[in-house]
Amino acid sequence: MPHHDLVIIGTGSGNTIPDERFADMDVAIVEHGVFGGTCLNVGCIPTKMYVYAADVAETIRRAGIYGVDASIDKIRWTDIRDRVFSRIDPIAAGGQRYRQFEAPNTPVYLGHARFTGERALEVAPTDGSEPVTLTGDRIVVAAGARPAIPHLIASSGVTFHTSDDVMRIDEVPRRLTIVGGGYIAAEFAHVFSALGAEVTVATRGPALLREQDEDISSRFTSLAAQRWTLYCDAAPTAPPEQRDDGTIVLHCQHGAIESDALLVAAGRIPNSDRLDAAAGGLALHSDGRIVVDPQQRTSVPGVYALGDISSEFQLKHVANHEAAIVRHNLLYPDDPRETNNRHVPAAVFTDPQIASIGLREQDCRDRGIPYVTKIQNYGDVAFGWAMEDTTGVVKLVASPDGTLLGAHLMGPEASSLIQPMIQAITFGLDARTMAEKQYWIHPALPEVLENALLGLPLDPEV
Repeated sequence: MPHHDLVIIGTGSGNTIPDERFADMDVAIVEHGVFGGTCLNVGCIPTKMYVYAADVAETIRRAGIYGVDASIDKIRWTDIRDRVFSRIDPIAAGGQRYRQFEAPNTPVYLGHARFTGERALEVAPTDGSEPVTLTGDRIVVAAGARPAIPHLIASSGVTFHTSDDVMRIDEVPRRLTIVGGGYIAAEFAHVFSALGAEVTVATRGPALLREQDEDISSRFTSLAAQRWTLYCDAAPTAPPEQRDDGTIVLHCQHGAIESDALLVAAGRIPNSDRLDAAAGGLALHSDGRIVVDPQQRTSVPGVYALGDISSEFQLKHVANHEAAIVRHNLLYPDDPRETNNRHVPAAVFTDPQIASIGLREQDCRDRGIPYVTKIQNYGDVAFGWAMEDTTGVVKLVASPDGTLLGAHLMGPEASSLIQPMIQAITFGLDARTMAEKQYWIHPALPEVLENALLGLPLDPEV
């Protein structure tokens, strides 16, 4: 039975842990899928490469408002697809090659792992050979999450796509129905509509992106309804059907929705069940996430977990931060560090972009926290005029004394524009200091942040 100093399950952020400081350790890597994990292969990176192409297409379509007459001659989907994966696939293959053949002291097990006891695993190789049982002094579980498939769809027998495979299809469907109302649904709706599909979005909830601040969610839902066919409160009433000609019929409270392809984007669930985490003694949350403490330790001594399999934040930058904490704590157990997830920013790369950090207005209201807000339009500043922007907004939430509690942006470059607010909230810079004690380049777009800060109705007595 092979025994290792350290076993890492998953090659997303988990693969970043071993560096030169682990050179004298026997570090085993276990991977069931493709090296690099979700972000590299089916998540952040390929989706944003598609989003950029979609953004370019939309910019061309809207060029007329600036006096520039332009049109799109053709969308070359396969060229867009091949541009993405001709870059990504070699990176994944190179990562596997390095760990498997070049890195010292890193045996690689290609197969599906499951716990058989505390710090004990059985790995079923992907080549069909006999399972291997292995143990480790310490184990890091970084096996991620997978698309959640509603039972009515999973059991129906109809052909459907998820984020795992939809980017590799051979052509843009004429009609695409997307089931879901979160960030994955919003991003793919933008991509496929910009690249030629007639998109229908069906969500169980009353609005899209309900995890956002209520004003941002409401405004985005209104914009989405102008661009795509949108059905909210669209709970399924029967299993979907697939006709002989391939047409898929989705049955919901609004009636029958016909399309040529179905994309299920109904969220993601942690892979702890597929690992038999409970058999390894690992405590689980009710949603299946592995329970960890601030040092990323699980309920079993010597076992750590990070990323989507344990975190409430399914975000690559969070997984990377947690991997850095785990790396340090593996190397320096007598001087442990703790994960800091107090202020976690996030962005949705749809159209328009959305970015947020901190408390939403509804959080403050529900918790009884005194607060004030300010909504500032992009179009209120000179660069907003230049862009002819009519929908972009910045919404700030603050205490009456000026303590910044949250920032919520919707509009062009929101994912970049929010960075000063991330810094301010993270380091406790109050609204007055933030607005008044630095220069804001005129007429750059960040002036919309300055005006929002200055416009907060703060208590003058504080």
